Amino acid sequence: MTKVYQTINRIIEFSLVTIFALLVLDVLWQVFGRYVLQQSFSFTEEFARFALIWLAILGAAYLNGQREHLSMDFLLRKLSPARLKKRLQIIEVLMGLFALVVMVIGGGNLVFTTLYLGQISPAMHLSLGYVYAIVPISGVLILFFSAYNFSHYHSRDL
Repeated sequence: MTKVYQTINRIIEFSLVTIFALLVLDVLWQVFGRYVLQQSFSFTEEFARFALIWLAILGAAYLNGQREHLSMDFLLRKLSPARLKKRLQIIEVLMGLFALVVMVIGGGNLVFTTLYLGQISPAMHLSLGYVYAIVPISGVLILFFSAYNFSHYHSRDL
């Protein structure tokens, strides 16, 4: 399972770097077009918005897998190792439940609905279902990371 975890992390890292590089190029093209060519391209703003959505949600899944997500651990640091281990397992279960209910099921319904209704972005003429697809994808990744982290806490001492 560790090999799968490492492979998924490398794929996500590459994806995040690629999305960020495309976002930077898009914004540079937008600035170049406006100030040098004196022409505004309609797709650049929309692409930047979609790239930020993907970057933020996929980045949140990645940080969850690294256990670097935003947390208030002041009280956790005061627990004994046995209680800390138990609390971390509870946190992973709650994160997994959230990812399942909100991101996988809710996000999957959002993607299905937008694809079914045929909602299209105005400038790029891209189906919004593809933009929103990152929500259930990241939910599945968070589920995997939660299961991995839970088993990691279960199998070793902290």
